[in-house]
Amino acid sequence: MSPSGGPQPLSLMFLLGMGLASENINCPSRCSCQYLEVNCTGQQLQEFPVTIPLDTRQLILATNKISYLPAVELSFLADLVYLDCRENFLGDDLDFTFIGVAKLVYLDLSFNNLTQVTFSTFSQLISLVVLKMSDNPNLVEIEKDAFANNTWLRYLDVSRTGLLFLDTSTVRDLPNLRFLGLSDNLWHCNCSFLDFTAWMTKSNVHFPDAENITCYMPEGLRGLKMPAVQAQLQFNCLTQLHKQDYIFLCLIGFCIFSAGTVAAWLAGICAVIYEVHTAKGEDDEEEEEDTIT
Repeated sequence: MSPSGGPQPLSLMFLLGMGLASENINCPSRCSCQYLEVNCTGQQLQEFPVTIPLDTRQLILATNKISYLPAVELSFLADLVYLDCRENFLGDDLDFTFIGVAKLVYLDLSFNNLTQVTFSTFSQLISLVVLKMSDNPNLVEIEKDAFANNTWLRYLDVSRTGLLFLDTSTVRDLPNLRFLGLSDNLWHCNCSFLDFTAWMTKSNVHFPDAENITCYMPEGLRGLKMPAVQAQLQFNCLTQLHKQDYIFLCLIGFCIFSAGTVAAWLAGICAVIYEVHTAKGEDDEEEEEDTIT
């Protein structure tokens, strides 16, 4: 014992060593663990690691070959706030995957094989602030209400994906959104996209790499930057008529003409009937007068 009554330095080092050893007992194979963090970066893992400490707050699974995240195993990590799954093989089976990690604040799913995002994908992540889904070339659809429950979302990146269209309400209804990555996608700037470009102009959201947020289709608008393309879309969509519009107007005109013709015909029939009836009445009166005299 030291004069102060505490353990000798050697004993203290021994106790610390025992504490670290006890921490490493629950550390997944080929991963490194420290206080509340598990890092499995670049370990060629093909499956979600087991024996992750239940109090883990930060889990890094970047640069592996994981194709599936088990919802049950994830639900055991109820205190998880940071999950990095970039550069894996995660596909389109993520619905209800995050049902047990409601405290998650940061989620990186970039450089994977995502194909779609539905309401059920992130609906349980009510605390989510950062969501990265860039560089998913097969991601072609994000449902209109996909982020309806993620009202704290501040950073969203869907750059370099397979998206052709994004509904305005999908991002407009996120009150805390400040950063939205949209660059290097093959955006189809048709009339349905007019509302989105108008929202981009009016919103307070910052668009990183704005120089590369351009239209791909139609060919006449290819390469035009958003939201600068809004003026051209307004001209194309609000001042010009398409083939379907002319057909619709012709049908309306035909209906009005037909209705007018039928109405005129009926009016003529009624007038003739009235004239015949009136003339017959006058003849009857004349015959009665002749009979009296």
